[in-house]
Amino acid sequence: MTEIKSERAGVVRIADEVLAVIAGTAALEADGVAGLAGQGRKQRAKGVTVAVTEQSVSLGIALTVKAGKKLQEVSREVQQRVKGAIETMTGLNVTDVNVHVVA
Repeated sequence: MTEIKSERAGVVRIADEVLAVIAGTAALEADGVAGLAGQGRKQRAKGVTVAVTEQSVSLGIALTVKAGKKLQEVSREVQQRVKGAIETMTGLNVTDVNVHVVA
């Protein structure tokens, strides 16, 4: 559970599973992503690992890429989308997004 301390309103707690769902949803929006590793229809957190320290997040995402797409371009877009989504929605700093392309 990730805690975000606010000077005025107290503490907000965000479950790591919520961060994983945000990351998975953002990754699936990238052009060329076929799916997340182990993903079922409603399981957008499958294939996503989350490591949280005080105010920063490190993520790992295992995904499959559509045929004919350049792995480096797809991975870069996934990294940008995931970082942007997590930082915008939670205010946490994303230190890295490691993309693992699986068969």
